[in-house]
Amino acid sequence: MSSAIPTTKEAGAPGHSPDIAIEAVDLVKRFGDFTAVDGVSFTVPQGSVLGLLGPNGAGKTTTVRMMTTLSPPTSGTARIAGYDVTESPDMVRRSMGLTGQAATVDEILTGRENLKMIGSLYGIGRKALALRSEELLEQFSLTEAGNKQVKSYSGGMRRRLDLAVSLLAAPPVLFLDEPTTGLDPRSRSELWDVLRDLVSGGTTLLLTTQYLEEADQLADNIVVIDKGKIIAQGTPFELKEQAGAAALVLTVSDAVDIPAAAALLGKTGAEVFIDHGARKLTAPADGLADLTRVIGWFDESGIAIDDLGLARPSLDDVFLSLTGHRAEDTTAAATTTESDTEESTK
Repeated sequence: MSSAIPTTKEAGAPGHSPDIAIEAVDLVKRFGDFTAVDGVSFTVPQGSVLGLLGPNGAGKTTTVRMMTTLSPPTSGTARIAGYDVTESPDMVRRSMGLTGQAATVDEILTGRENLKMIGSLYGIGRKALALRSEELLEQFSLTEAGNKQVKSYSGGMRRRLDLAVSLLAAPPVLFLDEPTTGLDPRSRSELWDVLRDLVSGGTTLLLTTQYLEEADQLADNIVVIDKGKIIAQGTPFELKEQAGAAALVLTVSDAVDIPAAAALLGKTGAEVFIDHGARKLTAPADGLADLTRVIGWFDESGIAIDDLGLARPSLDDVFLSLTGHRAEDTTAAATTTESDTEESTK
């Protein structure tokens, strides 16, 4: 679903901090005996990106629905640009845009016609709408396709148009619920570039994703949610630090040099792990200081090496260390989505 409601001129609710664009305050959502979201709290500074990371069914979409006034919290609340979602839902909707998991643009209409239709529904004047539509088509590289029916668009083009629709009124806060699901790697990378441009222009983003690489690429801060609860939060670097130490990874050119290379690498004081088949040696490291020392040692040793570098834990390693499983494992195993739960309990 997409939502783009004309924004007001106010900077936010009276008395709110202009530095905080999004705030969740102990959000809880229950469907009968099932608790989908259990006490979620976080803040998002203005002009930054928060990645809400977790597997399918973790509670991400339900959290977004509460924060965008689509579903009332069982308890707790949220504030968007300082406006409370339970007390001032109209002002919240005037301060935000929303792009859901599936593009909902009309396939029979052209790209320009979609923008015109949605803009007119939101009361944007004809001249202003025409100018804004052309700006968005250009921004999302859709100008040439603007007069083509959307049914002829690729998946990446549809997602870009869906995002353009949500930005018609230039909302200061944008919620993106798994915006790149189903896109090929090239389309995903192109959309990432668009999102970076939005943030550089001052937009605040809350991005839900199952893709660990996506959170790593885009997010200033990450909240990891599993089974409705926050299990970790911090910058991507901070979360990776929690998952374990960095490691020196060395590949020798000739297997005969493995013993000598292991002895040299062992001078760091760390245990050396050897993969004889790949001619690869790995040892925990404190960081760049260890890497610099080891490079010097091997330069002087005469041992031929194919590769030497510092490997840090990935966000996938973070999720594994926090939950005991990888994100894709639970995604593949999930049998009931959050949207299914929403519908079945209405």
